[in-house]
Amino acid sequence: MKTLVRNHSRHLNPFSRRSLPALRAATLGLAAALPLAGALLAHDAAAQAIAPLPGQTGDAPPAQGGHAAGADSTVHPIRGFLPDLSFELEAAGGKTVTEKDFDGKIVLMFFGYASCPDICPTTMAQLSQVVDNLGPQADQVRILFVSVDPHRDTPEILQAYVNAFDQHAIGLTGNERQISRLARRYRVAYQIAKPRGEDPGDYEVAHSRGIYIFDARGKARMLASDGESVEKLTAAVRSLLPETS
Repeated sequence: MKTLVRNHSRHLNPFSRRSLPALRAATLGLAAALPLAGALLAHDAAAQAIAPLPGQTGDAPPAQGGHAAGADSTVHPIRGFLPDLSFELEAAGGKTVTEKDFDGKIVLMFFGYASCPDICPTTMAQLSQVVDNLGPQADQVRILFVSVDPHRDTPEILQAYVNAFDQHAIGLTGNERQISRLARRYRVAYQIAKPRGEDPGDYEVAHSRGIYIFDARGKARMLASDGESVEKLTAAVRSLLPETS
């Protein structure tokens, strides 16, 4: 299996003895679109380096567990800098899902993979808490977990994975071309490594870890690090809720 490189970021598994080589943070052209900004959030086992975002310069200082310190994390407005929500992917049961299925809903989109041992489950737990904090308004929000590992993540595997976190979450996958196209659209970086042995399914995946927040009209509104606090994420989502009324 050939190593597939989808731009450069860092997502090293601190629990693995065979972590992927560190990938440099990249902006995939977003820096050119955002004044003084880059929107990919990256990390390794020791520290998280955050590409500058609007109002932010330089890297975040190292923090325990590879997460940025709360004081350095924030939810960045990106209205007008990233395209509207648009995709065609597959959900459990062979159902084709597009952005139109979420008209009128606030969407929290995160790119990851079901066998991720650290960042993905932590982020999904965070997003579940955010939705839970919304109380009766929770039904106005959907969490979309988009796989960057389409070879191993079937729609059924993904849905079983997200069901363990929140009833408002949907697992989505597609073929390699569909995932690559969507990743480019939202400046997501990921890399699938070569298998480590004879088993073709024994490989690691590196990926950037931004949380994309879209309003009820499908407009890209905010981008946050997975290291952001649940409180700030909740406030960000809550600020969009009146628009769904």
